[in-house]
Amino acid sequence: MGRSVFSHFLNLSTSSPRLASSLYSLSPPSLSLFSASSSILSRRTFSETQKMSDVFDADSRLGRSMDIEASTSKELSRFLSAGFSADVIAPRFDAFAVFRCLSPPLTKLPRAPKRIVSGVQPTGSIHLGNYLGAIKNWISLQNTYDTLFFIVDLHAITLPYDAKTLSKATRDTAAIYLACGVDPSKASVFVQSHVRAHVELMWLLSSATPVGWLNKMIQFKEKSRKTGDENVGVALLTYPVLMASDILLYQSDFVPVGEDQKQHLELTRELAERVNYLYGGRKWKKLGGRGGAIFKVPEPLIPPAGARVMSLVDGLSKMSKSAPSDQSRINLLDPKDNHHHARWVSSILSFDIAVLSTGMKVIAYKIKRCKTDSFPSLEFDNPERPECNNLLSIYQLVSGRTKEEVAQECQGLNWGTFKSVLTDALIDHLHPIQFSLIAPSPDIAYSSSEINLFYSRKQFFVRYDEIISDVAYLDRILAEGAAKASEIADSTLNNVYQAMGFLRR
Repeated sequence: MGRSVFSHFLNLSTSSPRLASSLYSLSPPSLSLFSASSSILSRRTFSETQKMSDVFDADSRLGRSMDIEASTSKELSRFLSAGFSADVIAPRFDAFAVFRCLSPPLTKLPRAPKRIVSGVQPTGSIHLGNYLGAIKNWISLQNTYDTLFFIVDLHAITLPYDAKTLSKATRDTAAIYLACGVDPSKASVFVQSHVRAHVELMWLLSSATPVGWLNKMIQFKEKSRKTGDENVGVALLTYPVLMASDILLYQSDFVPVGEDQKQHLELTRELAERVNYLYGGRKWKKLGGRGGAIFKVPEPLIPPAGARVMSLVDGLSKMSKSAPSDQSRINLLDPKDNHHHARWVSSILSFDIAVLSTGMKVIAYKIKRCKTDSFPSLEFDNPERPECNNLLSIYQLVSGRTKEEVAQECQGLNWGTFKSVLTDALIDHLHPIQFSLIAPSPDIAYSSSEINLFYSRKQFFVRYDEIISDVAYLDRILAEGAAKASEIADSTLNNVYQAMGFLRR
């Protein structure tokens, strides 16, 4: 409670004892001190009330909660230090004590973490652009936010696709999420189509979405032009409404988006505000709802770098799974190359850790052949050098260096030297995703301290191959994630049905 509540209480106390006792009648019976103090309260002046209010408000902002019985002397000292004389405080301090008894403890309640949702389509292979622009950022976000990461399989069918591979691609994408570091104990990982509320809410939102909004979407124009206007499906047109459903269903606070998705998120925001206006507030309350806004209006969360990784053959085009040339992208599983093998054996403590890795021939080949320019030096942010900016940005992200550090390190390098440096950085960064250090052998009697040190240093990684081969484990993670997501989704969906006037069974 702040100054206004305290002032209101003390102003009431300057009224007649009858009015003051009416307030007491609403409080717990144990606070009989109030009626005994009403005659003292009636002598309070407005200026004294305001001053005491100021002191209380300062204490409230600090978030302290003091027990009246245990800290009476502290309270008196605070008012004395604030300029009140003892003869003013003494006969009136009971009133302040009563107010503190009436008030709830002034403790700072823990805030619920903000919520973030994001997803990747299970079409084609997950590439470096998906990883650096989305999945890599999820790893840090899951430690701070309430996160839901899903495989958007419903979006995958908006363009021609292979029905025979969709199910496998969905599991593959989920396995890559986990191999990259998404932690199911911190984030909900699930498949979009496993939560039916996505489709239901999309239909409800469609009724409030003007067709003109959808016709203006740049991605619809580009993709329909490639597919052919006569062959394009309605699902491609309504793609942004499904995306809005994905976001609004979970009352998301933030949505990580690339530059190319900002227009879709803006439509989501406008649609949320439109539905809130059409069906929320008093209209919803009259139908038995809680009133107010039905949806939160989400904000974009755009990483400062890497939000849009560009093609290796065209610095002006986004790295894409649908691009005809595989040379245009680095797939996360590219190092699966059978032409070159190497084996390293190292020892950590008393463990023999075998690391079986394929040579990184594919990554090295693609970086060596990627498009560059004829300028003699390397630099960021030159609009005439999109390929240079793209490759430097990739190096910045996988090396963990700042933009300034990369610029300083690379300013004297030629393209040949830099490509070698970039290749090494990419291989080092992607290695934990694809390969695992083998855990301690069960046949050796290690000490507990050795075991604890081994695991505390995280000297092993569970690789993609091991996750994807354990179908039961993967399906359990997806089922648990869908169950958690459904709890939130069903609550939102029920509110929307109620606000829109549906008869519910």
